[in-house]
Amino acid sequence: MSQAQEQESSDQQTKHPPRSFAEWITFSIASLILVVIAGLIIYTWVIERDRPPVLVIQRDGSVRQEGNQFYVPFEIANTGGETVDAVQVIAELRINGQVKESGEVQFDFLSGDEKEKGAFIFEQDPRQGELTIRIASYREP
Repeated sequence: MSQAQEQESSDQQTKHPPRSFAEWITFSIASLILVVIAGLIIYTWVIERDRPPVLVIQRDGSVRQEGNQFYVPFEIANTGGETVDAVQVIAELRINGQVKESGEVQFDFLSGDEKEKGAFIFEQDPRQGELTIRIASYREP
């Protein structure tokens, strides 16, 4: 046997056998999943990056009393696309037209479509007056 024939015989022995039907199906499914995930990431990035932050706040439940303190739960949400930092929420309790108590909560950041919960704590019953909860400010990262 010549050296060329021996080399060709050796090359044929080291080659991998052809892929089976099951391997092709598995490879196709894995590739499809990878393409779908990459497509969703790109789609979200393109759609969300141009939407400015939109911050929404609402009370989240009723006033709860524990001892001499009144807890007012709330939820804040960023329904926009961009992330915000240092979100400042302020509450004012007015009784007979005068601000009797106020409070402030700051959230480190809120990404797009993220929600956070918190509570204000008052010494006077907020049900006896007018309670205003609002978003005062935020910083763009």
